[in-house]
Amino acid sequence: MQIVLLSGGSGQRLWPLSNNIRSKQFINLLKDPQGHYESMVQRVYRQIKEVDTDAAVTIATSKSQVSTIHNQLGTEVGVSVEPCRRDTFPAIVLAAAYLHDVKGVSEDEAITVCPVDPYVDDTYFGALKQLSTQAEKGEANLVLMGIEPTYPSEKYGYILPAGKDVVSTVSTFKEKPDEATAKEYIAQGALWNGGIFAFKLGYLLKRAHELLTFTDYEDLFAHYANLEKISFDYAVVEHEPKIQVMRYAGQWKDLGTWNTLTEAMDEPSVGKAMMNSACDNVHVINDLDVPVLAMGLHDVVISASPEGILVADKEQSSFIKPFVDKIDQQVMFAEKSWGNFRVLDVSEGGMTIKVSLHPGHHMNYHSHTHRDEVWIVLSGTGWTVLDGAVRAIHPADVIQLPAGARHTIIADTELRVIEVQTGRDISVSDKRKYDYDFDNLEEK
Repeated sequence: MQIVLLSGGSGQRLWPLSNNIRSKQFINLLKDPQGHYESMVQRVYRQIKEVDTDAAVTIATSKSQVSTIHNQLGTEVGVSVEPCRRDTFPAIVLAAAYLHDVKGVSEDEAITVCPVDPYVDDTYFGALKQLSTQAEKGEANLVLMGIEPTYPSEKYGYILPAGKDVVSTVSTFKEKPDEATAKEYIAQGALWNGGIFAFKLGYLLKRAHELLTFTDYEDLFAHYANLEKISFDYAVVEHEPKIQVMRYAGQWKDLGTWNTLTEAMDEPSVGKAMMNSACDNVHVINDLDVPVLAMGLHDVVISASPEGILVADKEQSSFIKPFVDKIDQQVMFAEKSWGNFRVLDVSEGGMTIKVSLHPGHHMNYHSHTHRDEVWIVLSGTGWTVLDGAVRAIHPADVIQLPAGARHTIIADTELRVIEVQTGRDISVSDKRKYDYDFDNLEEK
């Protein structure tokens, strides 16, 4: 089974734990079967592999999320990287071209596309296999999954099937309605449109070439910024006459707000938190190293991180986006392919960061033009390379990195370092990368 997971989002609805780099699907708040915390993307990827160990998974995402994906899922997962955001139609076409031109997937193979972050059980992934099998039959060019609605939602579009069979043709589509109209749709047998569908790769590439001007994956990638922002529904689904819908009646939730996410949490708190017995339906998610105390609260979510603190009625927490839009906040935590970093202090002309590297991982070999850096090793062992000179490092070592110096750090064990940046222009864009042969590292 070939699966494309759409991983977008800017993380505003789960502020302050999420941001432009760490969107909601990467926050570790759910429990795996062993009781360890995992993120939504880790949960979905694990569930796919449990149902189909041979499933080939490709994640369509933006540049800012690639490091986090590799950190959480490893480097084996396929990644189709959007140079910039252009909505779901360009993203899916880019992923399709990537599968065909880079991965060599046949045009006759079925591709299943779905969001990266639904809260579902294993029956959902069994249904995805059935969706893929139905697309392979060639009875329709597109096969959608229609979710049996559990309430009259205003968040989803609706699919009206032509019949009551498990698989039937589509009568019509309906835009996101108000609650009263949603009740009418459900009475007519409508299904939720969760953005889950399957098609043969050759079909989508043919449609893409009819709608867009490009030769292959490399050409599409190079001119991606010029593409119109348009959804897959508007560009393809609503214009396709040969289309089917397959019913799905299992568990399916969109954990897109604090209210829905806390419903899926196994515990009332994550992190340092205390609540007295007068609290009812209260959740505390604390990413800080200081305690949060809640007393006498009802139906409240409290979320604290280095980027801010949210205290909200659970129902009202769904409406935080316009307020978060007004916040211009330095990213204080981010996962990277080699580990993560957390900003400890920001002041004029300086920034202090705590860096953690996983064993066997390393940063890029790079330099900065406008800032000096100092690394202070807190724990662990590893190596630094400074202008070609290799040096073993241990706890309490101090490494001076003047502006312009080429440098990197390699972890033998779990490695924790304090990085102090000083300079007049401290910016993430002040970075130049260089090639380095990490396989032939020798101390000099």
